Formats: sequence, C-alpha cells, structure tokens
Amino acid sequence: ETAGGLSRTESYRGFRFDIGGHRFYTKAPAVEQVWHDVLGEDLLVRQRLSRIYYNGRFYPYPLNLSKTLLNLGLLESARIAASYLKWQLRPYPQEETFEEWVTNRFGDRLYRTFFKTYTEKVWGIPCAAIRSDWAAQRIKGLSMKTAVVNALFGANGVKSLIEEFLYPRFGPGMMWERMQDKIEERGGQTLLDTEVVSVKHNGRIVESIDTRQGNQTATIQADQYITSMPLAQLAFRLDPPPPPNVIDAARSLQYRDFLIVVLIIDQENLFPDNWLYIHDPEVKVGRIQNFKNWSEEMVPNPAQTSLGLEYFCSVGDETWEMSDESLLQLAAQEIDQLGLVNVDLVTDGTVIRQRKAYPVYDEHYRRHVQTISNYLNCFANLQTIGRNGMHRYNNQDHSMLTGILAARNILGERHDLWQINIERSYYEEVVVRSEKPELPSPRPIVHRSLERC
Repeated sequence: ETAGGLSRTESYRGFRFDIGGHRFYTKAPAVEQVWHDVLGEDLLVRQRLSRIYYNGRFYPYPLNLSKTLLNLGLLESARIAASYLKWQLRPYPQEETFEEWVTNRFGDRLYRTFFKTYTEKVWGIPCAAIRSDWAAQRIKGLSMKTAVVNALFGANGVKSLIEEFLYPRFGPGMMWERMQDKIEERGGQTLLDTEVVSVKHNGRIVESIDTRQGNQTATIQADQYITSMPLAQLAFRLDPPPPPNVIDAARSLQYRDFLIVVLIIDQENLFPDNWLYIHDPEVKVGRIQNFKNWSEEMVPNPAQTSLGLEYFCSVGDETWEMSDESLLQLAAQEIDQLGLVNVDLVTDGTVIRQRKAYPVYDEHYRRHVQTISNYLNCFANLQTIGRNGMHRYNNQDHSMLTGILAARNILGERHDLWQINIERSYYEEVVVRSEKPELPSPRPIVHRSLERC
C-alpha cells in the first residue's frame, strides 16, 4: 500500500497515475507553504487545459465565447441565451438542489447541455436529488455572466476558472511519500495497510484504538486523536457504540465509488488537455486524464502516452462488478468510439478501484452529518478532518487546511474545522503574506453542551 489515500499516486510498469486528478491550487498560504517545503523544485507549474466533449465536439472550459457559439450554431446559441434570460427574470426562489443552483445561473437549456449528463454520471442519481451545497463548493462564484466576462476580458479570479496550477513531478503521491520519509526521519511511525477496528472511549475521552495489520492486532494509546476515515465508518468503530440515532445517521450516509482504467497507448501525443469531461450519454466513461500532460515524467517512455478513463460507480453495481479484462476492453472501445485513439494503438493497461471516493450530497445528508458531528463534539481529544472525515466534498487544499488547523488546535489554538470551505468569503479573505504564512482568523471551537452528551 502507498501513502496518500485518495490523493496517492499508483504505478504500473513505470507508468504513474493519479487517482482522480489533483491540481495543486490554493489561496491558503499555509497550505502552499507546506507544498513548497516538502517538494521544493519538484513542484512544477503547469498550464490548465480541460475541455468538454459533447455531441461529437470539444468545448473549451472555461467558456470561450466564440468557439462555443461556433460549435453550437447560431440557432442553439440563441435558444440558450433566451433560456438564460428567462431564468434571470423568473429564477427558482430557493436553491435547494444542484439543478436549481445551476439553472438559476446558466438557464435550463445550458444546464441540460453541459451539466446534467456528466453530473448524473458522477453521482448516479438525478441532479434534482443532489443538494446545491455541492455546486456551491465545487463551482462557487461561476455563472453565465462571469463565464462570458472571462471569455471576453480574461480570468476574473473565480476558482473554477484558474488557468495555472502546481503539480508534483511524479504525481501527488510524491508529496505524501516525502512526508512519510520526513516523519520516519524524525522518529515517527507510519503504518500502511492497517485497519482501525475499534475506537475505545468513555463517552468524553478517546482512550485507545485497536488496529489490525494482516493477522497482527495492536492497541495504540495517545493523548490526542485525529481521523480522516469516513465519518460513517468512524461511528461504527466506536466502542461502546454511539446512541441509535447516531448509528442510523451513519447508516444513512451515502458514498459514490470510482474506478480508473489506465490505458497505455503507442503514440507520443494524443490531445493537449490535462483532462476531458465526457458529456456524451452514449458512453459510460465520465472523465479522461492525460497523465503526460500533467507531468512528462509520469510516463517512462516518451514515445508512449497513458490515459486514465474514470468510471463513476457504486460497489456492487454492473460497472464495479466487471472483470478487469472486461473493463480494459470497454475503455479501449469507448476511447475509439469517441474518436480520440485508434483501438489498435492500445497495448496494455490496468484497473484501480477506489471505494468511498465521493461523499454524496443527497436530500438528507446535512441532517445526518449534523447528528454525527454533534455526538463527536462530546469528545475532548478527537478531531475529524478531510473529505471523508467530514463527509464534505473538500478540495485537496481544504482537506489539508483542516489537518493543519487540527494540529494547531492540539498546540493550543482554537479553530472550528467545520467552518472550512462552507462559504465563498473564506476563499476571498485568505491573502498571501510576504513572511510567515497566515491562516484564517481563529474561530472558537463550538462544542455542544456536555450535559447533552
């Protein structure tokens, strides 16, 4: 097993590949400072290029006005403009769902053209069942107006429109492998392929954890505990178990799983994008990574290219249960069907499956997360961090910031980790300083009354 979790880098016959595509971009200087401290000159500056594939054509993202109009044609462009104006005059009064959030900002027709198919591939549920929180976190601040302004006058600072990012020379896992080395150089210990089977507590203090590594079990005691395991999984590991309402909430949290099919292609250059979003409903693939365009050193042979075809699925469904051989055949067939690669040029490949890649923002998730977090707030020496640890679709930098703040809490500072990435103002308020990296202004940790625990 390799260090890094969801942001690890896997390898196959010298080809390195990212699990899901991790751009290193942040406005939190404390996080960026860690990246530079750990990676130094191995942190590369990369140009962002990603496009949407829809109806046999490629559309730049962010929106390029002239190319989009040319691809769509004047009649369809006029219909999209009319739809946008209609929804500006009569928007949804409340934005509870992803569908409502996007429609209010782009109009119904553009929503159905460029958002609906891909988003439903990712989540496996209708957009009307996905909470607006997901859009607010992932594409916050973006609208038809800002996209058009960006197309006409250049980028305006909206997070979804960034044109440049950092990336480790050998993939994001390089940072976590370096961190592992630094921890062990200083006398620390990292345990890979080790499962936490129980979290022992007395109702207010976590006293120890029991782990299992292969056939070996161990008990670990500490003064403070930080966990990034899935929130529901943590609830099930607590010993004694939490109250029934907490167990019910944990059982109700949903996750979306994911697998990546890596194809090795006997061709030096294929397309210039870092990744392509596939909005074509005729194929199952949702996104295609071109790893050579993230870093040339992800590919050992410059005469070859490796592509990662991402399939969003759920454990037990048809796609997840397919054999590796069938998935390799499917990916090769679909890359040919899309006109990106001749199937005869595919020479090899591998499959990686990833459970619980995405926390699902369904209709009731907020209530369930609140129930669990209220209970966990009773523990004075336990903090949850990261995407799955908070059941929040955080970016990599937000996840790292929760870890940094959790460590500083142990050292005596007081930060409410649940306030990270809940509003746009956080992103706007964190500014770069010339000296010591600054964090957002400390917010008091809001614990529930212990009498309720």
